[in-house]
Amino acid sequence: MKVPLADLRAQYYELKDQIDTAIADVIETGQFSGGARVANLEHEIANLCGAKHGIGVASGTDALILALDALGIGRDDEVITTPFTFGATTEAIARMGARPVYVDIDPDTYNIDVNRIESRITKRTKALLPVDLYGQMSNREALIAIASRYGLRLINDSAQSIGSTRHGIPIAVQGDASTLSFYPTKNLAAYGDGGMILTNDDEAAEVLRSLRGHGTHGHKYHYVRVGYCSRLDAMQAAVLAVKLPLLVGWNDARRRNAHVYNRLLVDVAQESGGELVLPLETPESFHVYHQYTIRHRRRGELQAFLKERQIGTEIYYPAPLHLQPAYTPLGYREGDFPISERVANEVLSLPIHPELTEEQVTYVSQCICEFQTSRVASSLH
Repeated sequence: MKVPLADLRAQYYELKDQIDTAIADVIETGQFSGGARVANLEHEIANLCGAKHGIGVASGTDALILALDALGIGRDDEVITTPFTFGATTEAIARMGARPVYVDIDPDTYNIDVNRIESRITKRTKALLPVDLYGQMSNREALIAIASRYGLRLINDSAQSIGSTRHGIPIAVQGDASTLSFYPTKNLAAYGDGGMILTNDDEAAEVLRSLRGHGTHGHKYHYVRVGYCSRLDAMQAAVLAVKLPLLVGWNDARRRNAHVYNRLLVDVAQESGGELVLPLETPESFHVYHQYTIRHRRRGELQAFLKERQIGTEIYYPAPLHLQPAYTPLGYREGDFPISERVANEVLSLPIHPELTEEQVTYVSQCICEFQTSRVASSLH
């Protein structure tokens, strides 16, 4: 049985007629940038995520950069973040001329360890930039308390967590801004790049709308600040508008798949003596499982075993950012963030997309059990 890590074609064929019509409508109207399609999508996503404003931009990376810019983060400022995430989080900070200051992660959720943050705050610290990794929100209550106590901005990198909640509160209610990505493999996915910044701050929203359109205000040739060319185009907005009503159901399907994995793998994980670790969903969280990420001490062997059985997997992420060549000038060394380093050597993401059948999830689970059993048997000889 073949089980792909993602199946973008299956999702397209589920919605083919609606998507084809939506794309054709954009072409026929000739309005490819801005307009009602983008504005309506911004409004709908902001409502879903608990924000007053949604500002569509060209990518999730741009969403981070513009959010930092609009909130006044600049040269020589420090931004506290996690080293265990996609490179865009650190990249955005560096592009603003600010310094990423890393804090190690919680070993259970893989999100930033809020108990380590205050020791890293200095006079130059201006913002916190946590990541809602794999679809589970970071500890917003603790982050809000720290930001308030030290007068810091809080920007949530929520690229992987649209639809998630914590204590029933959506991703964009707390903090100065939250950012989304609509990359083609995300839970809500465009057919190319796209992103959005969510905020409840009227002034920040006005600045963000100006920044994404070359710093204009009131007139397309009246520049009030140095801006960017970063608009969410109408074609992508049309595709996302077709998909948005299905997001809740798709997230529920991801959660069902995760629960099947948990049920089928819990015994072998418990018997593994910590060799196999399943993802943890904290009681206060509604995890949307952008990824279902296990840990295994023999990850390379397990990944090869699954590949032989036509099961797609991926490593998110194989090396923490403090050990990446681009960020060597920051001065961090191996051993500085031991939890991130250990996790990076063990994580493996399994197929979790909503188009999976229970038969496929069962097959993946059975193969992992087979691998684990064969390892135990070989160790006894």
